[in-house]
Amino acid sequence: MRAPDENPLDWPAMNERSASRTASMVAAYRARATERPDALISDPWARALAGEEGEAIAEAVDRMMPDRELWVAVRTAWLDEQIRRFVAGPGGHAQVVVLGAGFDTRAARLATPGVRFFEVDHPASQREKLTRLGRLSGYPVEAATYVECDFEHHDFLERLLARGFDVARPAVITWEGVTMYLAETAVRHTLSRIAFGCEPHTVLLFDHLMKKIVDASRQHETEQAARRLVQDLGERFVFGVNDPLPMLYEEGFRWVQSASFDELCLNLTGSYERSREFRFQRVVAASRRPPSR
Repeated sequence: MRAPDENPLDWPAMNERSASRTASMVAAYRARATERPDALISDPWARALAGEEGEAIAEAVDRMMPDRELWVAVRTAWLDEQIRRFVAGPGGHAQVVVLGAGFDTRAARLATPGVRFFEVDHPASQREKLTRLGRLSGYPVEAATYVECDFEHHDFLERLLARGFDVARPAVITWEGVTMYLAETAVRHTLSRIAFGCEPHTVLLFDHLMKKIVDASRQHETEQAARRLVQDLGERFVFGVNDPLPMLYEEGFRWVQSASFDELCLNLTGSYERSREFRFQRVVAASRRPPSR
């Protein structure tokens, strides 16, 4: 029998030159969610981007967290809806920035005339994504402007500016599945850069965990096993916050909306199950000034 703290996939630890394995896992879940008859989302490229590795990771996570596919589908559907809302029609936000893009395909899926998409990610992950996209027939690689950024050493806003991002125009910025892996100081720095470095009506969309999920001492055995698996993939839960509003206020935001995954799931599927523990995970929309839509 495998020891509880042993890597269930027998993979070496991720190094700084590796592409994110969690990106492959998320792509696998998006692919599954897309292929369901009652699909909440549509991502026709997710299966190819995930590859066998992504599906293997997802299957390992399933044994500990069987609702992860639904969780990814709900998060994806909410973000897609928000982006469509803010870029729609005359006067809509004409720039979309995907921070920590991973294997995101929104530049292709949500392409809108006059709207420019930027994908910002670690060079290794971005190179791996472009390599996989290069093998696909029909994917519009040119739909996004790709911005390499090592977030530990580079200023993402400066990198965006160098690639044509306009800080005088409002943008929609997505920050999906990232905050939980960062220290609070890094989270706050990113929030402050967006609030004071971008046009004030710029909208930030992100998700976060609550402290219960991050604090290993408060987790039951299944959660601890899932936490070890994430660590084996080269990631580690670091940041959780129960109420992000004080932090957002302190970093310059004056318009905030927040919802639990339970609320989103109920609205999208009409279902609620306490055992999913979606109540400990939330999504947030925030801006320095109230958006006009």
